[in-house]
Amino acid sequence: MQELLTEKAKEFLYRTYQVDVEHIEFQPTRKDFEGDLTLVIFPLLRIIKMNPVKLGEELGAFLKSELEEVKDYNVIKGFLNLVFKEDYYIKLFQTIRETEDYGLATIRKDAPVIVVEYSSPNTNKPLHLGHVRNNLLGFSVAKILEAAGFRVYRTQIINDRGIHICKSMLAWQKFAQVDEDGNRETPETTGEKGDKFVGRFYVIFDKEYKKEIAALVDKGIPEKEAKKQAPLMLEAKKMLRDWEQGKKEVLDLWNKMNTWVYRGFEETYKKMGVYFDKNYYESQTYLLGKEIIEEGLEKGVFYKKEDGSTWVDLTAEGLDEKLLLRADGTAVYMTQDLGTAVQRVED
Repeated sequence: MQELLTEKAKEFLYRTYQVDVEHIEFQPTRKDFEGDLTLVIFPLLRIIKMNPVKLGEELGAFLKSELEEVKDYNVIKGFLNLVFKEDYYIKLFQTIRETEDYGLATIRKDAPVIVVEYSSPNTNKPLHLGHVRNNLLGFSVAKILEAAGFRVYRTQIINDRGIHICKSMLAWQKFAQVDEDGNRETPETTGEKGDKFVGRFYVIFDKEYKKEIAALVDKGIPEKEAKKQAPLMLEAKKMLRDWEQGKKEVLDLWNKMNTWVYRGFEETYKKMGVYFDKNYYESQTYLLGKEIIEEGLEKGVFYKKEDGSTWVDLTAEGLDEKLLLRADGTAVYMTQDLGTAVQRVED
């Protein structure tokens, strides 16, 4: 644009005043004046002896009439402030991007690697507004880093195992509507999105669980103990143990319901336009975490308490003692976090 303005300004000065000008000086328009680019008139006065405002007005009118990109102009003393049309920038960026990949750095093979994790949902409930925010921020950060030349890996760690997953599974077994042929309702029969469907049963579990707690409390059992003794919770814990021990019918149910959820997730991701280069699943990384914990026990890094639970003592680092495995041997978040961290570094 500056080259075009220079060409036209020289044309005007030659046609009007019969002078050849070697250089036209420009500068960004000051913020307190309207304009995008400023043509400095003062240097021209050494050649053309006239009022700077008058020369600026004549030159501004000529440029506006000759160039469709110039929307308006104003003259402040010896400065001609040019205002460009809004669509000039849109057309400019489109042209540059088509020819030069404007704003995008080349990603080299030896460029630093950055892992961006976002979404990372649980498979016991639907994606919600918080995931919208998280996905848009995560995907945007990944795109910005790629534009800056980094090698970016988009990842998520899907929380697809644990007591909360078993709650949804158990609730579907117990409380799903059954048709005349004995088939329980599914996302296909209800028309619900898969993650929404499964999430509904997680809510049902919570409602029924609270009813059982209240019934036990009415019998004189303390609430804290009632939460542990409630039949639904005992069944959910047994289901979790059966899952970790590989019981076929539990694994089949788990696979069925997770499949529904993943279809729902994919539907949302597709609508949002986000994607992932690598998915991690806690049902896989917790196994690696257990191996790490076993190694830590052998080396004396971790220890067991009297009830059989496994812990790490981080008080020397200014932290606390941290549970790594429950007394019954089932995993907690930290179990899979250890496995995920190691696997991610290896990848």
